Parts: sequence; C-alpha cells; structure tokens
Amino acid sequence: MAEKATEKTGMEGEMEVDAYRRLFPLPFYERHLLDSLRPDGRPLSRSRDTSLSLGAVSSADGSALVKFGDTTMLAAIKLEVMTPSKESPDEGCLGIEFHMPPICSPIVRPGKPAEIAPVISKQLEDAILSSGLINLKELSLISGKAAWMTYVDIYCLNADGSLFDAALFAAVAAFSHLQIPLVSLSEGGRVITVSGENLDNPAKELVNKDKRNLTLHSIPFSLTCVLHKNYILADPTAEEESIMETLLTVVLDSSSQLISLYKPGGSVLAFKTTVQDCISHTRKRVKELQKILSEALSDMEID
Repeated sequence: MAEKATEKTGMEGEMEVDAYRRLFPLPFYERHLLDSLRPDGRPLSRSRDTSLSLGAVSSADGSALVKFGDTTMLAAIKLEVMTPSKESPDEGCLGIEFHMPPICSPIVRPGKPAEIAPVISKQLEDAILSSGLINLKELSLISGKAAWMTYVDIYCLNADGSLFDAALFAAVAAFSHLQIPLVSLSEGGRVITVSGENLDNPAKELVNKDKRNLTLHSIPFSLTCVLHKNYILADPTAEEESIMETLLTVVLDSSSQLISLYKPGGSVLAFKTTVQDCISHTRKRVKELQKILSEALSDMEID
C-alpha cells in the first residue's frame, strides 16, 4: 500500500509540475535560471547534442542530415547546366531555399507557407555569400557558354528551435559532401552530363575531369542565443524561444572572424558585454561543429 501511495504521489507531483509549466512558463523557467540550469538539465551556455549524416539523399549531388537536439534539417544540392549571364560570364549561380512543411511543427498549417521560411532563406543566402564559402567562378564550365546553377534546398523535418543554426550547418555539410557531375561537349557544342555507364568511355572529352569538388574557402557557423534579463541561453529550444522572445544570432567563419549579427527585435537590449559573451559562446560552438563535420568527412573517406 505504501509503495502504491508513493507511486501515486510521484505521479501527482509530475502532473502538478507539468501543469505549472504550461500555465506559468516564464516563472517556471526563471526558477531554473536561478540555478543556471534549464529544465532539461543543460547549463545555460551548452548546446544540445548534435549529429550529422552525409549523403542522406542518394539522388542529390550533395546532401546532409543534421540534428540539433530534436531540431532536424535535411539539406540537398542539385546542379544543372545553365548559360551564364553576360554580366558574369565566368560565374555560376547559387539559389537557396528553406522549406517548412506542415509535418515539422504544429504552428505550420497545410496550404499556408510559414512566415519565417523566406526570412531564413535570405539569412542563409547572406551568410553563405558574405562568408566567401564558395567562389562562384569555380562553378564556371566554359566561359560565357556554360556554368553550374546550384540549387540548395533545406527541409525542416522537425522545428524545435535554432532553425537557422541547424539549417546553415546542414547546408555547409551538404557543400562539403558535394560531388560535381562530369560533363562533356556534344557534337552540336552543347554541354551534357556524362552518366555513370559512360564514365569509362565518354564519347567526347570531359570538360571538368579535374573539377569534381568545390573548394570551400571560409566556412560559416552560427549560434543563436536567447536573452532574458541578465541570462544568456545558447541553442534555445522552440519553447525557450517562444517564452523569452529576444534572440541574438552570431555568425562566425572557421577562423572565428565575425560575419554577421542578427537580432530580430525583442525587449532585451543587446549591450556590448552581452554581444561579446554571445560571440564567446559562438567560438566554442564553432569548434564543436568543426569537429563534427571533420569526423563525418573522415568516416565518409574510410567508407
């Protein structure tokens, strides 16, 4: 009887905590913040467990599956031959799109695109281009005649906070995995992709036999922090973002040089010391993500 009573009391206690969390989410979090911990037990500056799988989409030219805690992103790159513009005859093009299907979150409704999706698409494009990750001249095949149009699609499979950070890491990982298709010139002078069965004996000389990979020059990484009073919470969950609202995203390159800061409003002011602390947290996160990416690439080479 005593064991049943204890078990019942424990269950009732858990139900009371869950009810308090739902009814008074901010006071619930603030009680934990006093101990410099979050409800999931993480210290305030610690990011969630992160995993990376390269080559998740076999039909893509480069792909990656990334998980930041429960936040899950799938990035896929597809290359198509295009005619370069007259203004940039020696450059290819890059198109980035971030997708949030209804399966990723209860706040995304079928038939109605998520409002944040085009915002993150623009952030991703700005971060990748301003960092100098890719030299668009490397996408050129034949000056003025042919270049690669690079489509980068990032799909959010589960949205649980820090969406931009996970999407950027997925895009960077997909570029690291990218294998550029071989192409040759047809008799009519058209650039055509050489399929797998014709690789050993192509009908015409290959145009890009020595250009199978892109050189990634300055890899961008990011960390989003939630600001609340004098607290800084790194890599917030969706619940933390919705409760505390003030976000600051720092983007650094692989040498820890600042690329951009992004603060979309919020009630908490980002003072100089706060920004410096967020940058310091981001530098630590960059090292973690670099190690994860390096290990994934090493595993791919072994396989």
